[in-house]
Amino acid sequence: MSFTNPPRSRFRRVLKWLLILVLLVILASVGWVFVYKYINPPTTTLMLRAGLQGHSVAYTWRDLDRIDPNMPRAVITAEDRDFCAHNGFDMAAIRDAFERNKEGGKLRGGSTVSQQTAKNAFLWGERSWVRKGLEAYFTFLIERIWGKRRIMEVYLNIAETGIHTYGVEEGARRYFGHGAETLSRREAGQIAAVLPSPQKRSGKNPRGEVRRYARNIERWIRVVKDEKLDSCLMLKD
Repeated sequence: MSFTNPPRSRFRRVLKWLLILVLLVILASVGWVFVYKYINPPTTTLMLRAGLQGHSVAYTWRDLDRIDPNMPRAVITAEDRDFCAHNGFDMAAIRDAFERNKEGGKLRGGSTVSQQTAKNAFLWGERSWVRKGLEAYFTFLIERIWGKRRIMEVYLNIAETGIHTYGVEEGARRYFGHGAETLSRREAGQIAAVLPSPQKRSGKNPRGEVRRYARNIERWIRVVKDEKLDSCLMLKD
């Protein structure tokens, strides 16, 4: 005579389907990353939100070979000087952000260009621990599937560079009246100075702290080149 335990049996079935669901989500996310390795992202959550709110979105893709080398060097200067050396995460910056976050208040990040790219391409803008966890997961994937050059290319094209303006091509047109193929060090520095707060800063004739920050970026662009901090990008000068 045999006895069964229906609750335990139901638990096992539920667990089985949960595991299948998790596996499908993982496979779908990996597939999504593979697709974006070869196909340029058509939009992002920020662009979609702006469009749904009735705003006109400026977004034009420009391959990395058609972006002036001053621009990725300015981004390395401003956002992530160890971009070519780390595996997607700047542990020192993360530890510093964690210590500051323990004090309470608004969450602060220690995000690399890779992390920002993962967030912009696959996730949403509002900060939370859930989003940070998913951001780490997608960062891991793009570092291993895309590589540094593709990460920088996608970042330069989907990062917000002004109000409802995305990518350095549209940023250059907005601020200087020409595309990203010909950016001086000054112009690249001014666009990079906008990146931390594109809704509040302007790359055209910046003033005060933003102007000083842009000038500092401009000076460091040559250092990035001379010290080969951009070596993983294989830029063509």
